Amino acid sequence: MLHLVLYTPEIPNNTGTIGRTAMAIGARLHLIEPLGFDLSEKAVRRAGLDYWADLDWKQHANWQAFMDAEQPERLLALTARAQRSLWDATIEDDTYLLFGRESDGLPQAVLNAVRGQCGEAAIVGLPQVEGVRSLNLACAATAAAYEAWRQILAR
Repeated sequence: MLHLVLYTPEIPNNTGTIGRTAMAIGARLHLIEPLGFDLSEKAVRRAGLDYWADLDWKQHANWQAFMDAEQPERLLALTARAQRSLWDATIEDDTYLLFGRESDGLPQAVLNAVRGQCGEAAIVGLPQVEGVRSLNLACAATAAAYEAWRQILAR
């Protein structure tokens, strides 16, 4: 199983889109608090996320709670500031793809924690032309998820 991990997401529509992507490829979605929106049943229903009850997802109180609960052996942190492309990474089953929040990405402390556990090669990004700041979170997560799924299925 592939895991899509959102670190303190702020925009519910992005999270909903990423949740739909997770369902489409059979991945699990992880949400690390604090969230910038409400996920109560009423809020989910109002947002039109009729599939949310069928989504395989977990919510974690913070970064450390996520790490303690999941203990990921294969973790890739995606950032627009990466020197290495996701296309150069080897992705296997049970890989966790970590995405930062919309306003400022992954904090340096989280990137350092990933480097410490998995090495510099675990910090990756999506290729894009020079001068573009970054992709929308939902677009980046979907592109990365499908590349990961492609690699997993090819094995």
